[in-house]
Amino acid sequence: MTNSTKSKRYTGSATAIRKSSRWFRIGSHRGDIEQLFDLYWGGKERRITGLTLRIIGVNVIALVSLIFGVIYLGQYHSTLIEAKIKRFETEIILVSAAISEGILYAGGEGENIITSLSLSKVQILSARLGATLGKRILIFNTENVMVADSKVIIESDSIKPIFTVTEKEESQLDSVELLKDTAGWIVSLFPQYKQLPLFPGVFSQDANQYADVIEAKGQKLSISAWRDTKGEIVLTAALPIVSQSKIVGIVMLIGDDEEINSAMGDAWFNILKIFLVTLLITILLSIYLSGVIARPLRKLANAAENVRRGKLKHTEIPDMSERNDEIGELSIVLRDMTAALWERMDTIEAFAADVSHEIKNPLTSLKSAVETTKIVKNKADLDKLLMVIDHDVDRLDRLITDISNASRLDAELSREAFEMVDLKKMLRDLLNVYKSPLEREDTSEENNDRALKDGVMIMLDFNDALEMHMSGSESRLMQVFQNIIANALSFAPVKTKIKILVKMKSNRVTISIEDEGAGIPESQLEKIFERFYSERPEHEEFGRHSGLGLSICRQIVTAHNGIIYAENKLDRSGGVTGARFVIILNIDQ
Repeated sequence: MTNSTKSKRYTGSATAIRKSSRWFRIGSHRGDIEQLFDLYWGGKERRITGLTLRIIGVNVIALVSLIFGVIYLGQYHSTLIEAKIKRFETEIILVSAAISEGILYAGGEGENIITSLSLSKVQILSARLGATLGKRILIFNTENVMVADSKVIIESDSIKPIFTVTEKEESQLDSVELLKDTAGWIVSLFPQYKQLPLFPGVFSQDANQYADVIEAKGQKLSISAWRDTKGEIVLTAALPIVSQSKIVGIVMLIGDDEEINSAMGDAWFNILKIFLVTLLITILLSIYLSGVIARPLRKLANAAENVRRGKLKHTEIPDMSERNDEIGELSIVLRDMTAALWERMDTIEAFAADVSHEIKNPLTSLKSAVETTKIVKNKADLDKLLMVIDHDVDRLDRLITDISNASRLDAELSREAFEMVDLKKMLRDLLNVYKSPLEREDTSEENNDRALKDGVMIMLDFNDALEMHMSGSESRLMQVFQNIIANALSFAPVKTKIKILVKMKSNRVTISIEDEGAGIPESQLEKIFERFYSERPEHEEFGRHSGLGLSICRQIVTAHNGIIYAENKLDRSGGVTGARFVIILNIDQ
């Protein structure tokens, strides 16, 4: 057996071997994870690759950045409101203390009563404190009646604040404000965003209409957070005005804290900027991925188009196997497919040349015989010429039939559905073909695995306990063994043996067919499998064989992912004692 014959078996599965070394798979046991892969990814052959990870990474970046932004914003929002509430608490305590100490006077000895409140002082002080703090201050007496509203007093009497703090004005473009508003609106759509209750406003002079005031009557501080019609935060707080351990009134502080609203707007804007930067990065990465995916695909498509036009050989298909992803796999498959196509074209070309040569021989002989009949006068010579013509016609008919069968073989094998074949039963059925009717009736164990044909004993030798099943075409495999046995019968001397030896190792079965003929010349061990090669024994009539039998055998065995080769049997001294054909097939266990 030559090296080229041995290696030929593995070229057909080269793509599968290279692919399996390049991927990681789920284990062989079908578990829950693999079933999910089958359901969502179309089968276990779908695998996580470098290309898949790149695409997932690009799509996840924007989502992750937005999630982190929302988490950060929620924490920032809560922290900011807590800080402002503490500040608001301090402010109302100071306001209550200032009013309590500044405007009360003794109405009688040891008495401080509600009528002792100087309304003018209350109004002026509340207005100035409100103007200074930038808050609205409401004062209620013990009879639950509002006696002062800083906003109304400031608007009517033009009360100025005690002192003013000048802050640096920040001018922002309308587009920036629009972006802030847009960002706030987007985040408000999230389920996690909690809407504050709507602030009812200052709508009554009655203290009992305000929840904070009612709660403050119990001598405790009450603070609430609201939102106005514009969605901005409004804080309210109420605290008793206490003098000499007596409640002489209630002060209520209202503030639409612009700092909170401004800070939240800035936070929304920062999140939007992060999102826009992430979006830009995503677009750039998408362009990168487009180049990583589209450019090599375009190269492969152009190369495939050139192959279709016959401009390139398979070696010029770009080799991208180093990518270790689907495009690398596609490159491997395209190169192997193109190589197979060129090999098939070369084979067809060689086959056409061989057919032309083989048909010319009998046609030349036939033409010569026909031309000779025109000049032959002797009847005996004419009869001989007619026999030659008849022989050449039969030879042509047989040759054309064999050529037709051989040319259709590949297509038929590709269309034929493989079924489970019991090799042990098939070989016994094969042996029955060579038995006479009387031998078939003899079912004894001794006669079960042997048959006598043309004076040659055909013997089948294998372990009956072995179970040998494989996926294939039983009729085609039977054709292989019949061709080889027929070939052995034509070379085996009478009263010799043809042995069919079957051995199994792991998931492979080796079937050897040995004869006791003259053997095969060492230089022809590989050539005998070529089309139209014919080396017949001297006693056999010329032209009875087309030389396609062993070539067909190799086609069939190769289609079953098997190996077939020939070698000589040697004795201890190295002498040739016969020919041996070896067929190796993969079996299912």
